[in-house]
Amino acid sequence: MSSHGTDPEDVDATFAAIVADLRAEGVGEFVDEPAEPRADKADRAEKSDKAPPAEPEPVDPPWRIGGPAWDDTMFGDEPADDEEHYVPPEPPPLPRPGKGAFIVLLFFLVGLFLLIAPGLVGISASLGTPLGILALATAIALLLLRVKQGPPDGADPSNGAQV
Repeated sequence: MSSHGTDPEDVDATFAAIVADLRAEGVGEFVDEPAEPRADKADRAEKSDKAPPAEPEPVDPPWRIGGPAWDDTMFGDEPADDEEHYVPPEPPPLPRPGKGAFIVLLFFLVGLFLLIAPGLVGISASLGTPLGILALATAIALLLLRVKQGPPDGADPSNGAQV
């Protein structure tokens, strides 16, 4: 039943016949190898007497592999002059904290101290824990009250978004 006259029970011969058919059709050829039709041994011997084909010119490797072209592009000297670089202006100084900020910080530190080590000031843990939580809650409430709402001073509220 085989088209090549091989016995179906002979698996190796059947496989070899299938591979031979596929190679005759060009399946399995490498892209780098020139596609040439299958020829008999006389033609192959004739071709082997000729000079080997010239090597193709090397092409720059792709950027993922690296190579000098990519490295020079990414890590080479910058073509721009130093005069053309953007230099950002100095940032404005930080505003000085007011009295309210010190009060919030004081409540926060006292609250943490009462929660962590109330015994150092002679207070029991059963009294220090609620006082510490109360001090932390006061610090958070004062901090939230200090958050400014609305547009900045001197801004026209009918003017929309401002940068």
